[in-house]
Amino acid sequence: MRSRWTLRAGVVMAVVALGVLVASSIAASAISSRQATTAVSGSITFDGVWTGNEAKNFQGVIGAFNKLYPKVKVNYKPVGDNLPTVLSTAVAGGHPPDMADIAQPGLVKQFVAKGALKPITYARKAFLANFSPAWVQLGTFNSKVYGLVFKASNKSTVWYNVHSFAAAGVKPPTTWPEFAKAAGTLRASGVAPYSIGGADGWTLTDLFENIYLRQAGPTKYAALTAHKLKWTDASVTAALKTMAQVVGTSANMAGGTSGAVQTDFPTSVNNVFQNPPKAAVVLEGDFVPGVATVKAKPSTDYNEFAFPSIAGSPPSVVIGGDTIVAFKDTPAIQAFVNFLATPAAAAAWAAKGGFATGNRKMASTVYPDATTRKTATAIAKAKYVAFDMSDQQPASFGATVGQGEWGLFQDFLRNPTNVSGIQKNLESSAATAYKKGG
Repeated sequence: MRSRWTLRAGVVMAVVALGVLVASSIAASAISSRQATTAVSGSITFDGVWTGNEAKNFQGVIGAFNKLYPKVKVNYKPVGDNLPTVLSTAVAGGHPPDMADIAQPGLVKQFVAKGALKPITYARKAFLANFSPAWVQLGTFNSKVYGLVFKASNKSTVWYNVHSFAAAGVKPPTTWPEFAKAAGTLRASGVAPYSIGGADGWTLTDLFENIYLRQAGPTKYAALTAHKLKWTDASVTAALKTMAQVVGTSANMAGGTSGAVQTDFPTSVNNVFQNPPKAAVVLEGDFVPGVATVKAKPSTDYNEFAFPSIAGSPPSVVIGGDTIVAFKDTPAIQAFVNFLATPAAAAAWAAKGGFATGNRKMASTVYPDATTRKTATAIAKAKYVAFDMSDQQPASFGATVGQGEWGLFQDFLRNPTNVSGIQKNLESSAATAYKKGG
């Protein structure tokens, strides 16, 4: 009995000692963690594509970061669609910002090739802990991690004014013929079917890409993206003619053709979300509610449906993503990059809407409403998922204001009957950009 008691007592004492050791270790770790977060200091210059409400929402992410790292100052500068030009000029001059978010994987690849970006392999463990390997691969070039796709978007959503649809007796269409028929019914009811943000050329490339993916299929989509298929191909002709069913009739668009050419993206959203609306439908991604500056309630005032199937095409999604990259490497930058990979960073923006993420550790309940949860999870349900075509191409062709695809699709908006001419110009521009590699 005595030996058994002695053994038991020894075990108890050992457990107690171990508990004290563990508790001390945890306490020391917590102190060390606090010291680490408060010890890291410095400033970060950050140029980004996010403007307006999106810029404000990213400030919320920075605020969440500063609760952990109060001595790091992140100076975010909203640049907008001119970001590729601004960054390219800064890199060429040897004075890039410390960090940036880039919407075009093609531009990231160019910067990697030039040696302008710093690898962020120090955050790979954090990335893999919260993202699937496929998402990590999106920011991987030459076997090194250079970027994190922080903000993703489902670009295959169509947003509509609930009141306009109800007044016209229109239900959300699922096929292209139904979609075209609904446009005629809406126009007859006294409201323009579409609000087109033609002043921002990328909205037009998004429309084309959704049509092309469904009509030509993922194989040709990938070939055209890589310029292994010419823009003069018959599949492009067919897609442009389908696109003309939306932009080819002036009366279909709020403000007519001339108005559509001058309407920027936020205004195109407000045209549909305001009461009374100027148009019934805006064809853009899941970030649409996040840029609206008029008061509107989901489901009550606005709602969404998936981009219609064309000729029986299966569920398909064009995705976009903003990739966080670093041009420099400091403890402050490393801390911020690692934070951006956490569920807390994603949740800081997701709770405000207009945001989707590949961060699988962030609970879907964070999204503010059922509509957002639906659009954010649709990517996983699609049979075909394709990254935004223009974002993958050389920036001079796919991501520069007023030229390349953006400028030429604006020309198409002005004159949608000139299909052959636009195709020839697109091919010429693409050939030049791919030859230069930028």
